[in-house]
Amino acid sequence: MKLKSHLAIAFVISVICIVGFSLMSLLISDHKIVHFDTIVIGAVQGMESPTLTSVMKFFTFIGSAPFVIVMSIVILFFLYKVLQHRVELILFIVTIIGSAGLNGLLKHLFHRIRPNLHRLIDVGGYSFPSGHAMNAFSVYVIITFLLWRHIPRKWGRTLLILFSFFMILAIGVSRIYLGVHYPSDIVGGYFASGFWLTAAIWTFQFYKERRNKLRHYSN
Repeated sequence: MKLKSHLAIAFVISVICIVGFSLMSLLISDHKIVHFDTIVIGAVQGMESPTLTSVMKFFTFIGSAPFVIVMSIVILFFLYKVLQHRVELILFIVTIIGSAGLNGLLKHLFHRIRPNLHRLIDVGGYSFPSGHAMNAFSVYVIITFLLWRHIPRKWGRTLLILFSFFMILAIGVSRIYLGVHYPSDIVGGYFASGFWLTAAIWTFQFYKERRNKLRHYSN
C-alpha cells in the first residue's frame, strides 16, 4: 500500500513537471513569454547595486558546476562515513550526474540564445533550461530528502526545507540578476529537474521496499 501511494504521488508530480516544462518550451518557441521575461528581468535588475551584485555573484558561484562537484564529494563522504548509508550514495550520484546530463541534452535540443540586455558577467553556451537552476534544485532537494528522516525535531526539518527553498530561489534569481538567463530558463530548469528527481527518488523507494520485502520473506 505504501508503494502504491508513492507511485501515485510520483506520477502526479511527474505529470505536473512534464506539463509545466512543455508549456514553458512552447511559450518560448512561439515567443509568447517575452513580456513575462521582460517584466521579471526589469524588476530584478532594477534592484542593482554594488553590494547586491557581489551577493548575486556569490550565489551564482554556489550553483556552478565546480562548486557542486566539491560539495557533492563532501556530502558523499558524510553519507558514507557518518550516516553509514551506502545505498543513498547511488541515489545521490545518479541524481546529480543525471540532472547535468539532462540539462546538456535539453540545451542542445532547444538552442536558445542567452539574453544580451544587461550582462554583469560573461558566460557561454545555450540558455534554456538553466543549468544553475537544475543544479540547485537537484542538489538541495536530494539533500533534503536524504537528511529528512535523520532529523528528529519538527523545527529542524522546517529549517532544512526553508534553507533548501532559499538556496534554490537565490541561485535562480542570481542568474536573472546577472543577465545570463531569462526567468523562463529558470522556471524550465526547475520543472526539468523536478521530473528527473521524482523519477530517481521513486525508483530508489521502489528498490528499498522490494528489498525489505525480500528480507521479510527470507526471515
